[in-house]
Amino acid sequence: MTPVYLDNNATTRVEPSVVAAMLPFFTEQFGNASSIHAFGAEVGGALKTARRELQALLGAEHDHEIVYTAGGTESDSTAIFSALESLPDRTEIITSKVEHPAILAVCDHLEKTGRARIHRIGVDKAGRLDLDAYRAALSDKVALVTFMWANNETGTIFPVEGLAEMAKAVGALFHTDAVQAVGKVPIDMKSSVIDMLSLSGHKLHGPKGIGALYVRRGTRFKPLIRGGHQERGRRAGTENAPAIVGLGKAAALALQHMEEENTRVKALRDRLEAGIQQRIPNCFVNGDKDDRLPNTCNVAFEYVEGEAILLHLNRAGIAASSGSACTSGSLEPSHVLRAMDIPFTAAHGSIRFSFSRENTDQDVDRVLDVLPGILEKLRDLSPFWAGTNETPKAFKPVYA
Repeated sequence: MTPVYLDNNATTRVEPSVVAAMLPFFTEQFGNASSIHAFGAEVGGALKTARRELQALLGAEHDHEIVYTAGGTESDSTAIFSALESLPDRTEIITSKVEHPAILAVCDHLEKTGRARIHRIGVDKAGRLDLDAYRAALSDKVALVTFMWANNETGTIFPVEGLAEMAKAVGALFHTDAVQAVGKVPIDMKSSVIDMLSLSGHKLHGPKGIGALYVRRGTRFKPLIRGGHQERGRRAGTENAPAIVGLGKAAALALQHMEEENTRVKALRDRLEAGIQQRIPNCFVNGDKDDRLPNTCNVAFEYVEGEAILLHLNRAGIAASSGSACTSGSLEPSHVLRAMDIPFTAAHGSIRFSFSRENTDQDVDRVLDVLPGILEKLRDLSPFWAGTNETPKAFKPVYA
């Protein structure tokens, strides 16, 4: 039984050519890039090439606008703390209620310790930002606005370029957590006023433990990790050369496959959604169906527990998730779905299927063969399903 992996928003498989590019930097090319001898210079040249590969994917104007980090979480924290330290007369942050925990946990900490006032902007039932509430929160007290480019659970895309222009109008810095967007949708930082952007290698077929923070040239910036002079003094510590080279290779491949992400991969996603809604009653798609990541499908199945669905899928060799891997283990519905006001009877039964360019039509066929039977079996055991007064087959699947 060939496994089917549909949890690519949690992490992707490292592309074999990325592994091949990394391997020499564990053995033959092991020098410290900061050293002036030939061993160091050889590695330094490779890091420069990798930086330019990531620059091309982001459409950045300068390769030195890229600061390497240990991942998206560190990049997010760096952006937040840098903004507060760079603009000490401003003590407010604007974010959304559906951000990744890497943003929300830091904001909660800053609020509890009295270091910042946090404005958490809500969303509608499709996960779209409340623009009126955002406008009302903007003022000359705001140091940073931080909104994700695309939601990791539903795929809903925020209009970050326009949101950034609104932030700049009041003198605030703008950061976007683009961990889920980079490599899936075109990005051109040269035509944007976004100050900072976070990304993570393992979301685009690169290695874990490496990420980057894009910092626009001229942006006020204070490092989170101080020490040596690496990364132009913006992030101390010996560079993780193998991972940086791997991220560069993964970025080059992502740019090469961008059209495929938005055509073939999107078609797989759409076929899975249509098939589920045709075969399974009482379900609907969460998120903005018109403005979503091309790989992300989040479906709410009413009157059943999502964890039970996932366990049965896993037994059938199919990997999916109930939301962010960083919040798994919680018995509460996703904070994203709660913010979207998804009904209780559906929020607990929401499953995320996230594709990559490695998925095939056969993967979709397998899910559509297995999933209806799983739902029928679990609903037969559900007291909520048995207690409905409606005839289940009479329900028509709809988008939220």
